Amino acid sequence: MSAATSVRRTVLGTLLPGFMGTTLPGWVERMLREGLGGVCLFGENIVSASQLRSLTSAILAANPRALIAIDEEGGDVTRLHYDRGAPYPGNAVLGRLDDLAATGAVAARVGAELRAAGVNLDFAPDVDINSNPLNPVIGIRSFGTEPAAVARHSAAWVRGLQSQGVAASIKHFPGHGDTAQDSHLSLPTVDVPLEVLRSRELLPFAAAVDAGALTVMTSHILLPQLDAEHPATFSSVILQGLLRGELGFDGVIVSDALDMVGASGTIGIPAAAVSALAAGCDLLCIGTKNTEEQLEQIVARVEAALAAGELEPARLADAQERLARLVARLAAAGPAAGSAPSATTPSASTPSPSLESAEGPDQRRVADSFAVDPEADALLRGPGWQFVRVDTAANIAVGVVPWGPFRALHDAGVHLVGQEVTEADWRERIEDIPESAYVLVIGKDNQRRPEVVALVDELRRRHPAVVTVDMGWPGDDSGYAQVATYGASALVGSALAGFLADRGVRS
Repeated sequence: MSAATSVRRTVLGTLLPGFMGTTLPGWVERMLREGLGGVCLFGENIVSASQLRSLTSAILAANPRALIAIDEEGGDVTRLHYDRGAPYPGNAVLGRLDDLAATGAVAARVGAELRAAGVNLDFAPDVDINSNPLNPVIGIRSFGTEPAAVARHSAAWVRGLQSQGVAASIKHFPGHGDTAQDSHLSLPTVDVPLEVLRSRELLPFAAAVDAGALTVMTSHILLPQLDAEHPATFSSVILQGLLRGELGFDGVIVSDALDMVGASGTIGIPAAAVSALAAGCDLLCIGTKNTEEQLEQIVARVEAALAAGELEPARLADAQERLARLVARLAAAGPAAGSAPSATTPSASTPSPSLESAEGPDQRRVADSFAVDPEADALLRGPGWQFVRVDTAANIAVGVVPWGPFRALHDAGVHLVGQEVTEADWRERIEDIPESAYVLVIGKDNQRRPEVVALVDELRRRHPAVVTVDMGWPGDDSGYAQVATYGASALVGSALAGFLADRGVRS
């Protein structure tokens, strides 16, 4: 192998692109054979379990050492169940139940599904503390607001997932919970001193590292009191000093997607790739719909940085070594499906049938986690309700996934006034609701969305009783979240439908 070919292979080994389609594109297969580190799969790449298994088999046939990654958080953020919603509670519900065995069981079942599908790296759990209730991108993906509780559940989720031979990736380091912006769309700032991070954001990461988390995902956020110039993904102070040095993390550091505005909005993906590698990232998540041309541009830019001394060869060699250790550890767990795992060393992730078969919370337990205003609860008991479904634009992390109780309510014969929330649209649609009717409004993150607040206020001017259900993270005004479910996955939606049925609520 020539020196140039060796360098190209090493650079490719750090890249984790996405792609379009449900079969393996030819360019991805060629790059996998050249040493591409792996791929990241998204909802649009999956149509069925058998199709997914065929896809992952094709990936591994091209490169048996490939990392096959996915964002499967077990709640609203799901890729395996993108067409129907996840059959699990998300982190916020698990945090409210505060049952570590249940959290571990959910994570183990997610891991078992991933392993059966041929996926070996899960970008989960989200261990951010949701410090800001109006956070547009974390919310119900968090276990909660109390650092010690989030730390406990983060560690339990890591152990459960990795018990099935799938690597966890704790995110978004050093903490994305105290932001008011979405890093998919901008560069958020968390302007707090290190002492605050140590007492709050860093506790769950430290607990998850101690629990054996194999990878950590960075965040595209600026922490000016730590590094005034570089977002965390590009900051050696944060990655090498704080994560490696203070927290003692020795595994693989993965960048969040470099096609996000918070990473490449001003410099482009190839330059972002060089900056992330130089700062300490070992594996670069590129994005969702990448192309061969993009990957070649990244490889060329990294090669040029190596030649110019902008990127040290030793840094790339370090990344290569860490990735090799991760791949070897995952391989030690045995084939992803169809045969018993091989014997491994104590440090390897051996699938655990007992955890895989453990039960997570059922609908009744999930409903017990709801926050319910007593006056609204009393009001709900009885027929004659009009149901208003409030559909709003989902954040990019969640995507377009079926949510809420609407399938179950439809099957029960409940009539819904469904709507995209624009003022012109909802004003027209609510005109047909009789003024004497009681109205149940079901939405997500209601208070965070001014158009939803305006809708609820208008309904309250027109009707004798309006009850609000918030299936996202409620704000500080309970009037817009009289029933707060802290999630909208298929399981949580069914739990809400059962909750309403128990009270006799119907149209």
